[in-house]
Amino acid sequence: MTRIVVTGAAGFIGSNIIKGLNARGMDNIIAVDDLKQGDKFRNIADLRIADYVDADTFYTAFAQGAYGKVEAVFHEGACSDTMEQDGKYMMANNYTLTCRLFEACQKQGSRLLYASSAATYGGSNTFSEDPRFELPLNVYGYSKLLFDQVMRRIALPHPHYQVVGFRYFNVYGPREQHKGRMASVAFHQFHQYQKEGKVKLFGEYGGYPAGGQMRDFVFIDDVVAVNLWFFDNPHISGIYNLGTGRAQPFNDIAITVVNTLREKAGENPLTLDDAVAAGMIEYIPFPDALRGKYQSYTQADLTRLRGTGCDHVFSSVEQGVRAYVNALGN
Repeated sequence: MTRIVVTGAAGFIGSNIIKGLNARGMDNIIAVDDLKQGDKFRNIADLRIADYVDADTFYTAFAQGAYGKVEAVFHEGACSDTMEQDGKYMMANNYTLTCRLFEACQKQGSRLLYASSAATYGGSNTFSEDPRFELPLNVYGYSKLLFDQVMRRIALPHPHYQVVGFRYFNVYGPREQHKGRMASVAFHQFHQYQKEGKVKLFGEYGGYPAGGQMRDFVFIDDVVAVNLWFFDNPHISGIYNLGTGRAQPFNDIAITVVNTLREKAGENPLTLDDAVAAGMIEYIPFPDALRGKYQSYTQADLTRLRGTGCDHVFSSVEQGVRAYVNALGN
C-alpha cells in the first residue's frame, strides 16, 4: 500500500491535501505536525491517517529510514507568518529543515512536493518563475526563495526522484481557522459581517483605489487538485506558480461575502457601490506597519504550469468565496 507523508498535516493546506488523498481511498498517511496550538487537531479529526508523528522527532527519524518505503512527501510544514521578524527561526524552519528533508527523500527514493510561496516575488510586478523577478520583501519570502534556488542548482537539472515546488498565491478556504491574523481575507470578512454587519478593507494605497489592490486569490480545492495532478505525474519536476492566473480586487471578495450571506438570509444582492453606501463595506486607512512591505498586485503567470500539461480549471473569486462562505455558515 502506497505510504505518504504530509508535513504541516494539521495546518491549512496540509489537512486539505490529506482530505484529497482520503477522497481517493488513500489513508496510509503519516501526519507530521506540532500541536502546541492544540485546537489545530480539529483539522485532522475527521480525516483518516495511519500515524501521527511530532515534527520535533520526525525529520531525524525519517532520515534514518524509520518509516520504511515512502512514496512521496507533501511538505507543507513551515513558519508562514510573513510578519515574523526572527530570521534565525525562519531560516531554520523554512530553509535548513527543508534541505535536510530533501536530502533524506533523495537518499530513500521518496518524491518531494513542497510549499514555496508567491512571497518570493515580493516587490516585483512580474510573477514568472525567473530569478530576474524574485525580489522578496521579508525574511519569509527569502527563506522560501533560498530553498528554490538550491533546488534549481542541485535537484532540478537532473532529479533522481520527483521534486516539485509550488509557489502558492493567496490561498483561501476551509480548515484555516487556526491561522488567526494570517487567515484569508474571506475568512475575516465572513466573521466581521456576522458580528458587525459590515466588512472592512484597506483604503487607497500604492496607486490603487480603496479596496482596489489586486491579488491572485486561489481556492484551496484547486491547490489540492494541482498537488495531486503532479503526484499522478511523477516524471515532472520543477518550480511552478500555483494561482489562478487572474488578479482580482479585494472588493470582489467583499461583495461576494456580503451577497452570499444576504442570499442565505433571503435578501437581494447588492452592487459594490450600494454595499458601500449602505455601510456594509467600510474602507480603513492603510496601516503604517505594512507600508513598503505589501504586495498591492499579484497575478500568477501560468505559462510553465500549463506547459506541463496540467489544464486544471481554477475557480474565480465569485465561485470559490461563495462556496467557502456557504461552508463556513454550515
